[in-house]
Amino acid sequence: MDDDELHRRIGELVAEEHRLERAHVGKALSEAEQQRLHELAVQLDRYWDLLRQRDARRRAGLDPDGAQERSADVVEGYRQ
Repeated sequence: MDDDELHRRIGELVAEEHRLERAHVGKALSEAEQQRLHELAVQLDRYWDLLRQRDARRRAGLDPDGAQERSADVVEGYRQ
């Protein structure tokens, strides 16, 4: 997946996240909706991580296509 595809997918996930949040302003989300928001957040973290890897490889003179998407467990375990 190249940078453009990653940005497109990130945009789609963010749009879905915003639609879900806007549809429930002032109302509680159902359990399924809360789960979907969590899934969206995790996948966004994974895509952002992959973009950062690609950028780091590019800056190091390496092929950005060598970057690999990391598992949710790895990405969600990062300290902020």
